Amino acid sequence: MKHIYKILLLGLVSTSIFLACSGENSNNQNSQINSAHPAKKAKSSKKAENSHMNTGGLEWLTFEQAAKMKNKGSKKYLVDVYTDWCGWCKVMDKQTFTNPEVQAFLNENFHVIKFNAEQKEAIDFRGKKYEWLPAGRRGVNKLAMELLGSRLSYPTLVYLDENMNKIRSSPGFKKPDQLLSELRVITGS
Repeated sequence: MKHIYKILLLGLVSTSIFLACSGENSNNQNSQINSAHPAKKAKSSKKAENSHMNTGGLEWLTFEQAAKMKNKGSKKYLVDVYTDWCGWCKVMDKQTFTNPEVQAFLNENFHVIKFNAEQKEAIDFRGKKYEWLPAGRRGVNKLAMELLGSRLSYPTLVYLDENMNKIRSSPGFKKPDQLLSELRVITGS
């Protein structure tokens, strides 16, 4: 019986290593292709940004749009912090944010903001300018560091109150029922 567990464990570890390595190779190949064609790189990053902004049938805002708008109805803010390479971010876009109950609850109680943590463009938010910081392979926007603290994990949902002060952050993928429970706690309903 112990041998079966060892074999299963070895198989899982091998598969994990294989998937991790193949994911890095495809990212490296894409970056080599994109660096050879700067126009393709700009176009593909814009396309990736737009695909995240158009998911879920929700009216996603950028930080700049949210900061400029008047908060009519005193809604709280939900910030979906993602990256273009994050697989669970994409799954959450397709499975969680497309759920009709989630959409209805969010539309009624929150302004929703999509924020790419690796965004290179500076963000003006609450009187401060947040720049991109080269770090690791891809870098990170300083606003992501402020919102997420020392735990740069994606996806992470950040809840802000009506005045855009941080309530809390919640890292990790959430199924629709998990997100609805969390949203109800945040709104007190």
